[in-house]
Amino acid sequence: MTHLIMLLLALTFAWGIRQTATIPTGGWSDRWHRTLGWFLFSPLLLCNTALALAYMGPCLHMALWWEGWGSYAIAISFLAAAIVLGLSLTIEAQRSLHQVRRYPQLEMHGKTTRLIEISTPYVAQIGFWQPELVVSQGLLQSLDSAHLEVVLVHEQGHLHYRDTFWFFWLGWLRRLTAWLPQTEALWQELLILRELRADRWAAQHVDSLLLAEALLSVVSAPQIQPENFCASFSSAVVRNRLNERINALLEPESSSLGGQSWWLLLVLLPLIVIPFHS
Repeated sequence: MTHLIMLLLALTFAWGIRQTATIPTGGWSDRWHRTLGWFLFSPLLLCNTALALAYMGPCLHMALWWEGWGSYAIAISFLAAAIVLGLSLTIEAQRSLHQVRRYPQLEMHGKTTRLIEISTPYVAQIGFWQPELVVSQGLLQSLDSAHLEVVLVHEQGHLHYRDTFWFFWLGWLRRLTAWLPQTEALWQELLILRELRADRWAAQHVDSLLLAEALLSVVSAPQIQPENFCASFSSAVVRNRLNERINALLEPESSSLGGQSWWLLLVLLPLIVIPFHS
């Protein structure tokens, strides 16, 4: 019965936490940590609970099958779905990266890029830990040298934070727990905060006004790559919240301390009980 209670408690807390989640306001740093916490808590709690139940195995002495094998089967099914989804996304990402590496290379402002022969202005980092920088012919035609340079510095910010790598895994959790409340709203918030973070990094190296002007020039560009492993300067979420990003560039806020990560202790509770299992 203990295993079934663990499963029900995890589902209840995961659903309840997401149901009460709110999109944070205030400074960038506080918004980033709070949004990331709201997004990660429920999936990590469910994953850790499933791992704990799978490790402990079914309770064979239970009178009713669903008290032992039932919770064990649910945990195994959840982990299997997570693995299959992760493999599927990895294969999809590898195919996309393989296609990108077929594009011709060129040097721009000291950076190696891949050139796509399309008329739409587009620039993005595509890949995993070491992504490929991709630009379109339309971007080269629509921006002068100064504006093109600041856009490339913005993309360097994504590389600095390894956004394509970390957002691949965040995207995996998003797909895995899409049935939880507010998953998509929190995901969209993380995407815009990712762009704001890259903007902040770029503004430390180039003129923020030039970056704002470049953003206005290419904001109509469609998102032509899957967002799980792509950090695009003009993604759909940027078009929807353009004013917010422009204002952040023109009126940068002062730095603030990062948020607390005490909630990580709570999501580890299912694993902590394993040694006490008999």
